[in-house]
Amino acid sequence: MRVLTAVAMATLMLPGAAMASDVGEQLAQRLYDGTLAEARDASIERCAQLNADACFAAGLTDLIGGVEGLSQALYRHGATTPGTPAAAMLLGLDGGATAAPANPNPEPLSYEQLRTILGDYVAAMDSARDYFKLADAGSFVVTIDPLRVRVDLDGDGTAREGETLGAMVGAVGEFADIPSPDGPPPGGKSKTKGVEPVVDTSIGFDNADAIWFAGYSQVVAAPVDLLLAHDFSEFFNAYLHRVFPEAGLPMQDYSTGSTLFMDPDSDAFIADIIAAIHTADFPVTDSERLAGVLARLKSIVAFSRRNWELILAETDDNRELVPGPHQTSLAPEMPVTSEAPEAWMATLDTVDRILAGELLVPHWRFKQGFDLKAYFETATETDIVMLIAGQGALPFIKAGPIADAQSFAEANRVFGTDWLNYAFWFN
Repeated sequence: MRVLTAVAMATLMLPGAAMASDVGEQLAQRLYDGTLAEARDASIERCAQLNADACFAAGLTDLIGGVEGLSQALYRHGATTPGTPAAAMLLGLDGGATAAPANPNPEPLSYEQLRTILGDYVAAMDSARDYFKLADAGSFVVTIDPLRVRVDLDGDGTAREGETLGAMVGAVGEFADIPSPDGPPPGGKSKTKGVEPVVDTSIGFDNADAIWFAGYSQVVAAPVDLLLAHDFSEFFNAYLHRVFPEAGLPMQDYSTGSTLFMDPDSDAFIADIIAAIHTADFPVTDSERLAGVLARLKSIVAFSRRNWELILAETDDNRELVPGPHQTSLAPEMPVTSEAPEAWMATLDTVDRILAGELLVPHWRFKQGFDLKAYFETATETDIVMLIAGQGALPFIKAGPIADAQSFAEANRVFGTDWLNYAFWFN
């Protein structure tokens, strides 16, 4: 924290300072080798010397480290996707036999341990955010191929060749027309006979992207922090043996019972779903943390505004993660037109009003709207079923303007049916 404070003060005195650093030059190769964490101290040291690329490296280190930490913890305790045969078919899910953890020897998991795991993840995202913010101190470009980045998902100490983002995200080409290294070239072009073309999947990450990542860190931290503001121990005891089937949770030995409707596995699964719904009433145990989620959401909007301010000021066109109208999009089917930034700013204005309680969220049962700000600042429990049914929403229902399709008219007009994809992309 002292290092961050010192850097922030120096940045205020020298807002335009920027120097290339050895950390930035080594960043891509360390990501490909899976050795990024080894250079964390050097990244922090160079960041304190106002090297914006080093601040970006420190942010990536904590971001990836947080994801690795969460993944390794889930693996350690044998997390898996819940599955059951007949119920999966009935619900249209992809699943046959009851799921088994990838870890053959999972460790026991307690409610307190899970809270610690999730808390560590949020802390890592916040640390990453702080360094990404500092990367706005100066200009830099670091070219990285995200598909070659290695991560140690199972905690064996080695980020193996198969543990790359390219191996894990095989559908990336469907979104951005950037195929995996083993796939066909973009645009439906045929390969030259006898020659395998080299597909460039790199991105030129710059200070605008650092702010994008700062916002992203809060996008993924906010729902976890929302959960941590509550006591969800009853839900943990009633249902999470479906996620951690061999971690010693209370109902672990009862995942298969007698037959009631379909088969022992499916009937027990349905019973657990009912128990999950019944225990989805979470008392608020940390009101300050709950209010902090609102602050996180507001910061996401602020980061997005700053991101676009930097994007529109750019004069280069270097394989941009999020391009401006004057730059080339790596997703040709999702162009960023001249109208896009203004439409997005109008959308952010609407979100700001919702988070400020000036524009209410519609609720199907009431003519009045739901005050999201009041919920984050005053709620004492979050009963999901009763919130949906209406009774639990009553303390937050009030008269006032309600968000509707017209509130997002500009986004609908400019982005059309792809508005959700643009929202995920623009962050």
